[in-house]
Amino acid sequence: MTKTNLITGFLGSGKTTTILHLLAQKDPAEKWAVLVNEFGEVGIDGALLADSGALLKEIPGGCMCCVNGLPMQVGLNTLLRQGKPDRLLIEPTGLGHPKQILDMLTAPVYEPWIDLRATLCLLDPRQLLDEKCLSNENFRDQLAAADIIIANKSDRADEDSRQALDKWRVEQGEGREVVFATQGNIDGAWLDKPRENQRELPASVEHSHAHPSSRGLAALSLAQNQRWRRNLNHGQGYHACGWIFDADTVFDTIGLLEWARLAPVDRVKGVLRIPEGLVRINRQGLDLNIETQNVAPPDSRIELITQNETDWNSLQAALLKLRLSSQV
Repeated sequence: MTKTNLITGFLGSGKTTTILHLLAQKDPAEKWAVLVNEFGEVGIDGALLADSGALLKEIPGGCMCCVNGLPMQVGLNTLLRQGKPDRLLIEPTGLGHPKQILDMLTAPVYEPWIDLRATLCLLDPRQLLDEKCLSNENFRDQLAAADIIIANKSDRADEDSRQALDKWRVEQGEGREVVFATQGNIDGAWLDKPRENQRELPASVEHSHAHPSSRGLAALSLAQNQRWRRNLNHGQGYHACGWIFDADTVFDTIGLLEWARLAPVDRVKGVLRIPEGLVRINRQGLDLNIETQNVAPPDSRIELITQNETDWNSLQAALLKLRLSSQV
């Protein structure tokens, strides 16, 4: 049986960074796998996890349990039966509802395959001060479904957010473990905690997405001789726009970072080629984190997510002007 953990958390809470830390701690003799899903269509998290040493399966474009759960079942079955990993980490989109995923993982058909351990939920305590988060049923139910709450970004917490977390623990925490972390750096031993939270969760009433015709695994790559492509997605009150550029496209570093910083959206995530190699961009609200390496990624991709109607054409025009090569 494969030891399995669900790693949930709202947009920008730090799920992918946490998974990278957990993978870095694994026993070299073990084979780990990651099943990752994103709201957008271009697969940013897969690019971030590509060099982690884990088996990786991506499901782009919405929640894992869309289309009666078929995309998740296909990915899950592939990893379990072909990969035969010792441990499986499942990362749903930050807009994903946990009930359908947990229901699937505990279904009789998977009993011989899955040893379901603790569900971890990443939480930026500042989100407890944001009415948009508090009113989002997925945000609430992600916390409700968790066995362990990872209070991430503790280095950025202020007195108000600490008090909000204390209040949540008293009113809704119900004795569950709360682990404080910075940049998702947690002890891998938490993964072996048992699944104890068996509370019944309601199904999501907002469980709907609009998918373009290119949805699915085809959205993760460019067609032959295609230099770049844009993908749109929307659902649950959010809009996403993502771009993929070929390996010959290089972006101006300073201009790209300014574009990402100033874009009028809630969320920016990307891995792109720059003259120095690659830059990883991760922005939630006003928090902008960047990391550069002197190796080049196989392509460039960036995703924006927002609750507001946005002029994607203007943002795209500005982004295209930042290309240093492949001006086609």
